[in-house]
Amino acid sequence: MGREDEQRTLDALVSGARVGQSGVLVLSGDAGIGKSALVADTLERATGFRVLRCVGTPAERELPFAGLARVLHPILPSLDDLPEPQAHALGVALALRSEGVADRFAVSAAALTLVTRAAESGPLAVVVDDAHLLDTSSAQALAFVARRVLVDSVLVLVAVRTGEAEAWGDLPTLHLGPIAADAAERLADDVAPTALTADQRRRVADGGAGNPLAIRALAQEPEVLGAGPFTHALEVPQVVADAFARRVAGLDPDQLRVLRVVAVTGGDLPTVAGVCRSLGVPLDGLERAEELRIVTLTAYRVDFTHPLVGSAVLAGIPPGERRRLHALAARAVAPGETDRRAWHRSEATLGLDDDVAVELDEVGHRASARGAFAVASSAHERAATLSTDAAARARRFLAAGEAAWLAGEDSRAPSLLDEAVRHAPDPVQRARARAMAGQVAARGGSLEEARDLLLAAASEAEEGAPDEAVVMYAAAIDSCFYLLDARSALAAAARLPGLVARTGEDAPGHGGTSASIASIASIATGMARGLAGEPGLEALRAGVEGLVAQGEPTPQEADWALTGLLYLREVGDVRDLLRESIEARRRSSEVGHLPHLLFHLARSDATTDRWSWAEALYGEAVDLAREFGQLTELGASLAGLSQLLSRQGRSDECRRLAAEASGVGERRDLRLASVWAGFAVAELDLSLGDVDSAITGFSAVAQQLDAFDVGDPDLSPAPDLVEALLRRGERDRALQVHDAFVVRARRKARPWSLARAARAFALLGDDDELDERFGAALRLHDEGPDTFERARTLLLLGARLRRARRRVEARGPLEEARADFERLGARLWADDASAELEATGLRARARRAGPVLDLTARELQIAELLGEGRTTREVAAALFLSPKTVEYHLRHVYTKLDITSRAELRDRLPDIASQPHPSHP
Repeated sequence: MGREDEQRTLDALVSGARVGQSGVLVLSGDAGIGKSALVADTLERATGFRVLRCVGTPAERELPFAGLARVLHPILPSLDDLPEPQAHALGVALALRSEGVADRFAVSAAALTLVTRAAESGPLAVVVDDAHLLDTSSAQALAFVARRVLVDSVLVLVAVRTGEAEAWGDLPTLHLGPIAADAAERLADDVAPTALTADQRRRVADGGAGNPLAIRALAQEPEVLGAGPFTHALEVPQVVADAFARRVAGLDPDQLRVLRVVAVTGGDLPTVAGVCRSLGVPLDGLERAEELRIVTLTAYRVDFTHPLVGSAVLAGIPPGERRRLHALAARAVAPGETDRRAWHRSEATLGLDDDVAVELDEVGHRASARGAFAVASSAHERAATLSTDAAARARRFLAAGEAAWLAGEDSRAPSLLDEAVRHAPDPVQRARARAMAGQVAARGGSLEEARDLLLAAASEAEEGAPDEAVVMYAAAIDSCFYLLDARSALAAAARLPGLVARTGEDAPGHGGTSASIASIASIATGMARGLAGEPGLEALRAGVEGLVAQGEPTPQEADWALTGLLYLREVGDVRDLLRESIEARRRSSEVGHLPHLLFHLARSDATTDRWSWAEALYGEAVDLAREFGQLTELGASLAGLSQLLSRQGRSDECRRLAAEASGVGERRDLRLASVWAGFAVAELDLSLGDVDSAITGFSAVAQQLDAFDVGDPDLSPAPDLVEALLRRGERDRALQVHDAFVVRARRKARPWSLARAARAFALLGDDDELDERFGAALRLHDEGPDTFERARTLLLLGARLRRARRRVEARGPLEEARADFERLGARLWADDASAELEATGLRARARRAGPVLDLTARELQIAELLGEGRTTREVAAALFLSPKTVEYHLRHVYTKLDITSRAELRDRLPDIASQPHPSHP
C-alpha cells in the first residue's frame, strides 16, 4: 500500500527476466519500511519463476556460506555438472566435499554458473532478505552473481537496511522512504482490530512516521498514543520494540524463557527444544508467542516476526542468564555442528579459556579452507581474546588479520595486525605481523605505509629469520617500484647479500630453500638497480634462471620468477608465461589473481601491435580491480589504459582515465600511476600539436622521477621532451635532456631505450647525418616489437628528409609510418604522416576504411577465445559470465563482422587483432 511506483519498477524487472533480460535491484530502507513486503508482493506476481531464497539472521552471520547454502540448496543436485574447479570450490565451501581448499572467488564463479545454468530451464528469482544480517562470504558471492547476470532469465532482489549495504553498493538500488499520509491512514484502517476514529487514524499515521511496521504496531493498540498533540515523530524501532514488549508482557515466565532461548540459539528448533529440556521449560510457550504474532513456526525453525523483535528480546536478557543459555545451547546442538558449538561456548565464557580458544581457532582454519575468510577472521579474533598465552594470542590475531585481508576487509585487517604486533613475544612474530600489515597496505592502503611496514618487519626478522627477512625486503622493493622510490629500494637491496649468506637449509624461519631465497634476492636487487638506473639485468636474469631451475616452483617462487621476467622486458617469453598464468587462473576460477596478471599482459601487448587486445585486457583488469578493491592494480591499469588511448588520439577518454589514475595515485602514494598518467596526457598534447602543454607535462614527469632518484630510462619522457623542445626551438635545453638520457639508456643497454635515445640523437643531428643516425635508431627498433615507437621514428625521419629537400626519399618512411599508425589506430599520428606526405607533393590518399571493426572490448575477448576453438561454456567460465551472455555478445560479433560461423570467426582473428578500436574515425 502506497508503493505503486515501486511496484511498477519491480514489475518491469519481472517482465524483463521472464524474456531473458536479467533484472537486479537492491531495496534499501529503514527497519520496518516495507522491503520484505514489497519483495513478497513482487514474487506473488512473478508466476512461473523458480525462487531461490535466503533470509539473513544474526545466528548465522558467523557460519561459513550459510546464506549461499540456503539460496543454492534447490539447485545443488547440478553441482557435479559444473567445471571441476568450480564444482570442487563450491563443494568445499558448502561442506559437501571434505578435501582441499576453496578459493573464495572460485566459489563466487561457481555460484554464478550454477544459477545461470538453472535459469536455462525457466525464469529464476534469487531473493536475499535482511541482507545486512547475511554472512559476509555469502554476501560477496551473491553480489558477484548479481553483477554478472545480463541476458539470463534471472531476477535478483536484495532487501537491506539503510547504511548496511556495503557488499551490494554498486548494484542498482531503490531506496524506500516513508509511505504517504493517505496510504498510512488506509494501512492503519486495514490492520486495526476495531474501527479507528478519524483522530486515531491520523495519530497512528503521524506517530508511525510513514513506517508500515510502526503503523501496524500502533494501529493494533491506538490507545497507547494518548490524546495530546505530537511535537515530533516517534522513533520507529522504539515504537516496534514497545509494541512487542507489551505483547511479551502478557506471557508467563516460562513462555518468556522460551523466547529468550530462541533469541540466543538463533531459532534452530531442535536446539531450542534441547535447551528447554535442560531448563525444564515446556515448548508450548511457542504456540502462545505465535498467536501473539511474535514468532513464526516451521518444522525445523522458529523465527521472530521481525529482526527488531529478536533484538529487543535479546537485549532484555541479563548478561549472566545469556551466558548460561549459551552454555546450554553448546550442549544441545547436533553432534556434527562443531562450529556452532564453539561459538556458543565462546559466548558462554567469562574471562580467558584456552580450551575454547583452541576450538574457535579450529573454526577459523576450517572456514579458511572453505574460502569463508570473513568468518575465519572473526573466529581467530575471538580465539585470540580468549587466549592466556601471549604467543598464541599474537598468532591468532595474525591469522585474523590475514583472513580479513583475504576476505577483502582491508579496513578491518590493520587493527587486528596491530594487536598481533602488540602481543607478539619475540621479534620474528612481530616481523611477521608487520609484514602482513605491509601486504594489506600495498593492496588497498598507502604504499608509503606499506614500504615502511615491510622495511621495519625485515629489520626485525634479520636476526631470527634471515630467509624471511629477504622476502620481506624484496616485497618492500616491489612497493618501492610503485612508489618510484629508488633510494629506499637500493638501501633495502644493500641488506640482501649478508642475509643470503646466512640462509641455509637449516636456517630459522620458513621463507624457502637457500637457493630460492638467493634467487628472490637477486631479482629484487635487479629491480632496485634498474629503478635507480644502475645495471641490474644480470641480477634479474640470474634470479629468474635460479627459480626456474627449482623444478616445481612454490607459488611464491612462481610469482617472483614472473616478476623478474617482467622487469627483463623480454616480451616473447613473458607474454607466453603471462598467458599461461592467466589461463590457469581462469580454469581454476581464481579471479582475485587476475587484475595483476591482466595488467602486465596488457602492458606487454601495448608495446607491440596488439593494441586491441591490450585495451580489452586493461578494461578487464580495471573492472576486476575496482570490484575487488585492489587499488594498486586499479591505478596502474587506469594509467596504462590512458596511455594507450592517448596514442589512439581518444582525447576525452584519455584525460578522464588519466585524471582518475592520478587521483588513485595521490590517495595511495602510487606515484607510478601518476607518472604514467602525466606521460599519457603530455604525449596526447604533443600529438595534438600543443607543444607548450606537452613540454610542461613531460617536464613535470621528469621532475617527479628526479625527485626520487629514479634513473630507469624506460620510465623517462626524455626523448619525447627532446622532440617537443626542438619544435619550440629550444635546442640547447633539448641537447642537455638528450645527454642525460643517453647515459642512462646505455647503462641499461636494452634495445627499447637505446632506440628512443638514438631517435633523439638523430633529431639533434645535421641534415648530412640523417641517414646514419636514423638508420641506427631503426636498427635498434627492429630488435624489439614496439610498432608505435618505430613508426614515430619513421615519421620524424620522413619529415627531416622532406625539410632537407629530399622529398622523394621522404615518401618511403612516411608511407610506412602512416600504414603502421593506421593499423594501430593512432589516428592523430597517421594524420601527421599524411600531412607530411602531401608536403612532399604526393597527394595523400584517404585513410583506409578496411573492414569495419566495431567490437567492444568484451566482444573482442569473446571473439578471441571462441576463435581459438573453445566452447561457449568454456568461454563463459573463463570470463566469469553466463553462457547466454557469451551468446549475446557473439551475436553482435557475427553482425559486426558479417559472418555466420565460428570457422569464419577463426579465419578472421588475425584481421581482428590488426584493426583499430571502434572509437577511431
